[in-house]
Amino acid sequence: MKTNIHVKNRVAIIGAGLTLFRRRLLETPQEMAWIASKKALEQAGMDFKDIDCVISGSAPDAFDGVHMKGEYYSEGAGGFGKLHFRVFVGGGTGVFVPIAGWWMVASGLCKKALIVAEEKMSSAADPHPQAVFRHIWDPLIEKMLGPNLIWIFALEMHRYMHKCGVSKEDIALVSVKNKANALDHPCAQAAAKISVEDVLKSEVLVYPVNRLDISPVSDGAAALVMVSEDVARRYTDNPIWVAGIGFNLDSYSWTNRELAYPLYLKKAADMAYKMAGIENPMKQIDVAEPYDPFDYKELHHMEGLGLAPRCKAAELTKEGVTQRDGDLPINPSGGLLGVGNPIAAAGLMKVAEIFWQLRGEAGRRQVKKPVYTGLAQAWGDLMQVGTVIILRR
Repeated sequence: MKTNIHVKNRVAIIGAGLTLFRRRLLETPQEMAWIASKKALEQAGMDFKDIDCVISGSAPDAFDGVHMKGEYYSEGAGGFGKLHFRVFVGGGTGVFVPIAGWWMVASGLCKKALIVAEEKMSSAADPHPQAVFRHIWDPLIEKMLGPNLIWIFALEMHRYMHKCGVSKEDIALVSVKNKANALDHPCAQAAAKISVEDVLKSEVLVYPVNRLDISPVSDGAAALVMVSEDVARRYTDNPIWVAGIGFNLDSYSWTNRELAYPLYLKKAADMAYKMAGIENPMKQIDVAEPYDPFDYKELHHMEGLGLAPRCKAAELTKEGVTQRDGDLPINPSGGLLGVGNPIAAAGLMKVAEIFWQLRGEAGRRQVKKPVYTGLAQAWGDLMQVGTVIILRR
């Protein structure tokens, strides 16, 4: 399939780095950004002085407890004296940052870009980030109800279960799989060997959401090095190419959406697939890291991405198709449920994981079959943003 997108430079990823993901890290946002960036640059064979521009992303300033957070962590991310852009689309930020990096390099504005995402969720004034989320609701028709994100996601999960005939046991299999996968991840916060029964017996937060259905609150940072083709050829024999990007913004009001199917994601995926020339994602995507802050969201997002027929993702999970050694490995890293969920950094972690999978450098997380094309996806801003990136070797 041909695309109408014309670019000046083909864009490659040549390095990636992660910090630990933990409930509370001692490092400041600048230090976390520096650690992840340094690791990415070292893998690429570069230093901060070699970078032309920095594209960064992080969630609301209130998480880090400072004003103008992008300027605050900029120096740690290598942004001092460099062209620096910060992007933010809520939970979708982690994949939107490399999309913005692709724009910068593909356009020729810069040839060597450092892509950084960080989140210091433990710095919020309240002990839990739900205190920040109290202020994201429509002040006229929603806020007086006293909602929080778990309250809203419980409605979405319940709707998906009802519309698709999916049981709690089916959904819990995702948490079991991802937490087990994370046992092989050196940065993981919430890796564990658990059972479906453990999930069902964990504390009910808002029915039908149990504690083990949810990813943990985390601090952490991730980074990539994105470069033009001529630069990539000078630094590595194994570049990973950006084959497609997609993004979509759904209705502002969550009450106006069909909660059983993520239309925001289907439209974003369609955009990325058209650019990458993908017509049958279930056959042409070899490994995927969809966004999984809740276990049901992995199923929900698989269907929006076309990696499973509508209402059939749970069946594929039950049959073992999504296991690391299955026909379509889903979240072999452990995902957010197992590795952790520092919101903006979480999506960029997924892009890094696909990069390492395609390079054959994922270690014990490496999927069993050969992989040539991979996908990472993120979602956020009160359930309305979908961001997708497709990588290929």
